[in-house]
Amino acid sequence: MHTLTGIVTAGVEHRCLLLGEYLLVGGDRTVIRAGARLAVTGRKVPDLVTTCQQGTPFVVTSARSID
Repeated sequence: MHTLTGIVTAGVEHRCLLLGEYLLVGGDRTVIRAGARLAVTGRKVPDLVTTCQQGTPFVVTSARSID
């Protein structure tokens, strides 16, 4: 498990969200949204196939807002 922190940005594809170089897969979308400053815990899954076409997939197990 890894924890990432930062500000979530919108991807080029609809409903795709990134945190740095990582594509956020799963997680609570009421918490994970563009512009949110978060600490996200999960795991990198580089071979996961997505429709987002950018970022390394990161499967989220938990996310919390940080200020």
